[in-house]
Amino acid sequence: MTIFRRISMTSQTDRLYRTAAILALITIFYNILEGVVSAWFGFEDESLALFGFGLDSFVEVVSGAGILHMVRRQRDNPDRNPDEFEQRALRITGLSFYVLAVGLLVTAAYDTLHLHAPTTTFWGVVVSCVSIASMWLLIREKVKVGHALGSPAILADAACTRVCLLLSVILLVSSVGYQLTGIGWLDSAGALGIGWFCFKEGKEAFDKARGIPCSCS
Repeated sequence: MTIFRRISMTSQTDRLYRTAAILALITIFYNILEGVVSAWFGFEDESLALFGFGLDSFVEVVSGAGILHMVRRQRDNPDRNPDEFEQRALRITGLSFYVLAVGLLVTAAYDTLHLHAPTTTFWGVVVSCVSIASMWLLIREKVKVGHALGSPAILADAACTRVCLLLSVILLVSSVGYQLTGIGWLDSAGALGIGWFCFKEGKEAFDKARGIPCSCS
């Protein structure tokens, strides 16, 4: 009876790790699609918040690749520390977030000083609503798998996805605000909010690369 129970537990664990890997793949491909759509419409509509949101999605793709690799490593050898691939992915992610944060800060300041306003933020509203729904579903499933496996790393990934949801909320608020009022600096304010979270995510990525646990709070 004990043997069958162990086999059943092993099978269930393998299934959970497969689910975690699938969730990581979904996150990667979703961020690629979201990045293309957001950057394109952000550039076309001259919306800095939407454009910055799209660039953030591309950085999240690199982070997602590291998460996928981490899930596979944990499945094969749960006790092994992060390897060179994960650390390199985290450093690239951290540097990219820092560059993006600085770029958004400088551009937002320039747009505000020159009273720049986007053509429209309609697509910012659409993209942010889709992203909020998608991120909420991903968070729910990642938390479920993380608790089932007792994996702090997968739960931390779910917390990082929660940050993506907060970014979507910032984009939604700034986009709706501009659509209703026509006040141009609201788009820049949204870009600054996204830049602030990019800075925090960059710091946490470097901390993870050094082996410091992060909560992505």
